[in-house]
Amino acid sequence: MDPNRLTAIPIFSNLSEEEARRLAAFATETSAAEGQILMKEGDYSTELIAIEEGTADVLRAGEKIASLKQGDLIGEMGLLEREPRNADVIATSPMRLLKQTHWEIRRMSQETVERIKQIVTERRQAGVADPAHQ
Repeated sequence: MDPNRLTAIPIFSNLSEEEARRLAAFATETSAAEGQILMKEGDYSTELIAIEEGTADVLRAGEKIASLKQGDLIGEMGLLEREPRNADVIATSPMRLLKQTHWEIRRMSQETVERIKQIVTERRQAGVADPAHQ
């Protein structure tokens, strides 16, 4: 994968050229159709997903609790905290996604991991709390 695509996503924008190349080498590119379930409540988190294009809704007990868009992350809370997901994430448009498994997260610099943890903290403070416990 082209490292420039990875660094175009805000959370990865400050990666060094070396770290971007290293992480891009292990990133998986995938797509999702509108209506596709990206994450299911109760599942365990094994990957971090960055939305490169498209939108998704987060649903808990069938009720929409958040919307996600280009540049947002899915899966960071469950991955970092090793908890099951507590909501579904469903594509609301065709999507292009970049995935990193928990093994690749271990290859990230401490600075990048701290930025991801900050997103989790901000979501908790906003009451969104990474609604899918992604």
